[in-house]
Amino acid sequence: MTEEMKTLKQWIDGSDNIVFFGGAGVSTESGIPDFRSVDGLYSQKYQYPPETIVSHTFLTKKTEDFFEFYKEKMVAPALKAAPNAAHKKLAEWEALGKLKAVITQNIDGLHQAAGSKEVLELHGTVMKNYCTRCGKTYDVDYVMNSAGVPKCECGGLVRPDVVLYEEGLDMEVMEKAVEYIRNADVLIIGGTSLVVYPAAGLIQYYRGNKLVLVNLSETSQDRHADLVIHEKIGQVFSAL
Repeated sequence: MTEEMKTLKQWIDGSDNIVFFGGAGVSTESGIPDFRSVDGLYSQKYQYPPETIVSHTFLTKKTEDFFEFYKEKMVAPALKAAPNAAHKKLAEWEALGKLKAVITQNIDGLHQAAGSKEVLELHGTVMKNYCTRCGKTYDVDYVMNSAGVPKCECGGLVRPDVVLYEEGLDMEVMEKAVEYIRNADVLIIGGTSLVVYPAAGLIQYYRGNKLVLVNLSETSQDRHADLVIHEKIGQVFSAL
């Protein structure tokens, strides 16, 4: 075990106030493509760029094309995937009373599938949908089993409870995330390049001295961290 791993283990063993903040790298090990890597969605060729497709404008103007992409590229991989070592370890720490919350940029529901209870989903989730007219909620199966555009019984559009481009984050979720980070003893950030704002700006609220960054590549925040590990997060967590 490396010195960094020994330090991380020591900090985790000695804390009952850990907060985890994670990004796409947590789910890529479960086979879900991220957006920005070489094989990510942004690198694939579609009629429109993915960032255009998953925007509010595209949803309203080209609704059928939106749902075709959304179901195939965003929901189907999430439904096929299973939680990996990182998801499972976080759920285990929460059950032991060590971890207070998981804050995630992912929309795949894998933290809950692993057993985590306090999960703050900054960008929403593919598991939930709602009618834009009457507000009635629908599960993921309803959308996947709808031919073409999913419609509510009232006739309204059923859309994913996911934050699309051009849409703002849920401020209530953001405020809770800030509160958890501000009060954390150990803050572990994993599987994120920390380039997506405002989510990436959350770490500035951390006041402690045990800021851990676990990411395969370097991030802009490495120099501010108290501990940096450049490995796959699943490998790191399974070794703890």
